[in-house]
Amino acid sequence: MSVEVEAPLAEKVTAVGTPIRVGPLSWQVPVRSATIAVASLGVVFLLFCLDLGLGDVDISLGRTIRTLFGYSDPGAELIITDLRLPQTTVALLVGMALGLAGALTQTFARNPLASPDILGVTEGASAGAVAVIVLAGSSGFGGGLVTGRLQTVGLPLAAFAGGLLTAMLLYALAWRRGIDGQRLVLIGIGIGAALTAVVEWLLLRARITDAQSAQVWLNGSLNSRGWDQARPVVVALVVLVPLSFWLVRHLNALQLGDDSARVLGVRLQTTQLLVLVCAVGLAAVSVSAVGPLEFVALVVPQVALRLAGGARPPLLSSMLLGGALVLGADLVTRVVIPFSLPAGVVTAAIGAPYLIYLLVRAKRKVAA
Repeated sequence: MSVEVEAPLAEKVTAVGTPIRVGPLSWQVPVRSATIAVASLGVVFLLFCLDLGLGDVDISLGRTIRTLFGYSDPGAELIITDLRLPQTTVALLVGMALGLAGALTQTFARNPLASPDILGVTEGASAGAVAVIVLAGSSGFGGGLVTGRLQTVGLPLAAFAGGLLTAMLLYALAWRRGIDGQRLVLIGIGIGAALTAVVEWLLLRARITDAQSAQVWLNGSLNSRGWDQARPVVVALVVLVPLSFWLVRHLNALQLGDDSARVLGVRLQTTQLLVLVCAVGLAAVSVSAVGPLEFVALVVPQVALRLAGGARPPLLSSMLLGGALVLGADLVTRVVIPFSLPAGVVTAAIGAPYLIYLLVRAKRKVAA
């Protein structure tokens, strides 16, 4: 059976890189993509150190690095390790999770607009998490049904459940003997709008103190985030990152189209389900940790794709650049802007113009 593949895409997919052999083992390493990943790692480390060192009390870059490796004075250790490290770690982990989630969904749908926040997955996770916040209110309409440690555990679980149910509904409505990226995006926008209405209804039913608490969280804030918020993200990354990278070979085949992927031996529905679970899990735990950081999952994979080249967003570079973007947003809100501002506002200010650019570009393609 012959498989016809669009020539430019086939060239991109078959250009797998330079072979490296170590004894009986061998790998194909794409040099350009690996170079971008190494450079991204350097940027992430620099931003991580700057985010730790700058603030109300500035600490030099060298002193910050020495403190990270345990070679500094108790004063710097108190500020960096005890006060700033938890929030900076949460920013890094959340950015990495969102970057990977965006790369997976855009590859799955073969559409640059298909990120968790555009498809409504983020809104589904937000609806689940806001429901827990409102139910946990001491005097809300839930009467304090969820309290204490149950709230800490229930928030990420509710966010994951909300995101997963949204993704399942989206998949069921978009499936027509395959997934069309354009239809998926349109249905996702509709589901997202409906879930936004659900969140607003929950806020209207809540007491004012609970509504204010949820509204601050909905703006995507990194303020006062600590190890309690970092742990679920760490667990999700430990479980879902290896699974995502194991799916790379199948993701490459998916770029050729559903029929071609089947011919190459890919179990289409199983692969799509696993990709969806990974993306939803990563996006949901991120939302439960800091609220929705808009457009990170949309912008970062496309930036990584343009830097690294290839047929799909590179997973590792998307992760690292996601971490860099959220660390940069946290740094801007704490150091550059003279008043308090949620990090989600900064990421939205970066992502909204890029979304307009993508929409204009898509319109020109359709017109051509």
